Amino acid sequence: MNQHPYLRAYMAGVVVPTIFLLVGVTVFTIGRYVYNFPVPVERIIVFPMAVVPNVWGLWNVLFVAWRSRLEIPIGLHGALLPFLLAPLGMVLASILNFSIPGFATHIFPIAAPLSLIAYYLAWKYLVGSLNRIVNLA
Repeated sequence: MNQHPYLRAYMAGVVVPTIFLLVGVTVFTIGRYVYNFPVPVERIIVFPMAVVPNVWGLWNVLFVAWRSRLEIPIGLHGALLPFLLAPLGMVLASILNFSIPGFATHIFPIAAPLSLIAYYLAWKYLVGSLNRIVNLA
């Protein structure tokens, strides 16, 4: 199974965010249409639905391509990804004139390290195990 390692790396990287997005969209849909939660997230839901899984897949391809040159653990490699995704999300929010709630600035000092920890753990345990399943590790 040594054929197409980058395709296997891409597919292994796409799986984790796709599953989390399916759960998130389900919760959002129930909250929005059953409980009438008034947040117009459908304006920016395209970014996480289309871009995030593809970026995770490409990030995993970079990990597989660079692992012989750079001895960086997969968890640390994954923890660097929010530094790419966060600016992309903020640019998209500003282009679409999506107002970011005021409490976001107050929770940022807590949410930023927690997201880095979450990305580290997701990459180390979830994406790393998928890479082992498809014989990339």
